[in-house]
Amino acid sequence: MATKNGVSHVQPNILFIMADQMAGPILDSKVLKAPNIMGLAKNGAMFDSAYSSSPLCAPARFSMLASRQPSEIGAYDNACEFPCSVPTMAHYMRNLGYKTILAGKMHFVGPDQLHGFEQRLTTDIYPSDFGWVPNWETPEKRPEWYHNMLSVVQAGKCITTNQMDFDEEVTFLSKRSLLDLSRPSTDQRPFFMVVSLTHPHDPYAISAPFYDLYSHDEIDMPQNPTVPDEDPHSKRLKFVIAEPEYQLTPDRIKTARHAYYGSCSYVDDKVGQLLSVLDSTGLRQNTIIVFGSDHGDMLGERGLWYKMNFFEMSARIPLIFSGPNITPRRVSTHVSLLDLLPTFVSLATGQENYEYSTVVEGRSLYSLLRGEDGKVPNEVFAEYLGEGAISPLIMIRRGKWKYVYCKEDPDQLYDLEEDKWELRNIAGKEENRQLVEEFRREVLAKRDVEKIRKQVIESQKNRRLVNEAMNLGKRAHWDWQPVTDATRQYVRSHMDLDDIERMARYPTVPIPAPDGDKNFRAYQTGSHETSSVTPLSS
Repeated sequence: MATKNGVSHVQPNILFIMADQMAGPILDSKVLKAPNIMGLAKNGAMFDSAYSSSPLCAPARFSMLASRQPSEIGAYDNACEFPCSVPTMAHYMRNLGYKTILAGKMHFVGPDQLHGFEQRLTTDIYPSDFGWVPNWETPEKRPEWYHNMLSVVQAGKCITTNQMDFDEEVTFLSKRSLLDLSRPSTDQRPFFMVVSLTHPHDPYAISAPFYDLYSHDEIDMPQNPTVPDEDPHSKRLKFVIAEPEYQLTPDRIKTARHAYYGSCSYVDDKVGQLLSVLDSTGLRQNTIIVFGSDHGDMLGERGLWYKMNFFEMSARIPLIFSGPNITPRRVSTHVSLLDLLPTFVSLATGQENYEYSTVVEGRSLYSLLRGEDGKVPNEVFAEYLGEGAISPLIMIRRGKWKYVYCKEDPDQLYDLEEDKWELRNIAGKEENRQLVEEFRREVLAKRDVEKIRKQVIESQKNRRLVNEAMNLGKRAHWDWQPVTDATRQYVRSHMDLDDIERMARYPTVPIPAPDGDKNFRAYQTGSHETSSVTPLSS
């Protein structure tokens, strides 16, 4: 319980459910079947203009956890170490009296695999080492470890996949954890729990119950599979994903999108399972549910797949808050993953201002969740420093404008009110010259892009060397290894059977006082010479 101006503030539980690579615009699709997610949106605050802080898995998550831009914490790509000295939302929430729990993917790289979470229920689905380091100095060489177009070519129905195995485990252990949190305990802290699923991230394959929710005919195709004037970064990305290697026929594209929709419905089913536990245990009355993603997926728009760019399908994400004291509505203010840390702190403290130990670049969305507009600036600043880039890409989303800067490429400017599919780059128009210059000056005032580029390249070199060395001789692994005490699981002879069953059953049923033969218990202990009960062995 926090205190605000001398008045106690009841701290809500917070359950943050993350999808992976779920595009924000997909929630507006008439094709999508996601009743649980859309139910949260109907009864909560849904942000229509939420953005990834960096459209790549690890940088998005690290910057989200720290509320810092990727370049400020060295979170350049999917093989960057997340420094253990960087305060995260888990550290802050723990200091505010929360029990912090992580289940599922967070893509931590380095020996610290907790970053403030006191419990981590599963290992990660992706590596924790420096094996996936890009090389900005050799853009002509495609990174062999990066996913290619087989995710599209091999798309379709399956029985199970690596990703499904992972999400089944994440969901099962998360549900069990929620049940445990609902039991009577001496630990009365509220919980801050992150459940991070890996769907609908490619490969685009999903089991029949979810694939068959959709007829193939109802699957929509990309609105703009090609564009007349392709920007240089998009051309580089097509090389990185090996786009020319296979023919992307209409059937292959449609099947991949079909499986993606099915994977979104799979995520929705997992959300429903978690909500069911909250409802059945009564936890939902004081739990705020947050649903979001790290970044989106292009799904064939502009001939692009996956992420790594600032177009809407890649950069815009779903973001929903639902629960007590959240005003149900659609919010149009531009927000980003950086805003989550200060928002969670506000929900924990009941106030918008908080003294952080270091710079926090996000803004608290507390006022927007209460139905108040005007306090949060309508803008977002984001970076991309991963594979496919050769220099920092920086986005400013403000009002109707989206501006993208890269020193090596022409400026990009889009008016999203007039051109929601970003087909017309109007940066070169004379009437926009002053606006583009103002955006460019703002970017260069905030970021020394040449210094960042040198830092990225130096980091890439160092990590490649370290990775090469670590693969020689006896290898040390950083992958998180969940530890389970099997001596305390299920039925064990050193534990009283009645106590085991009583503790495991939910809700707990008390053991009543014996009301049968009054001599039976005395007979069991040998303290009574006669009994009307005949032993089974006689």
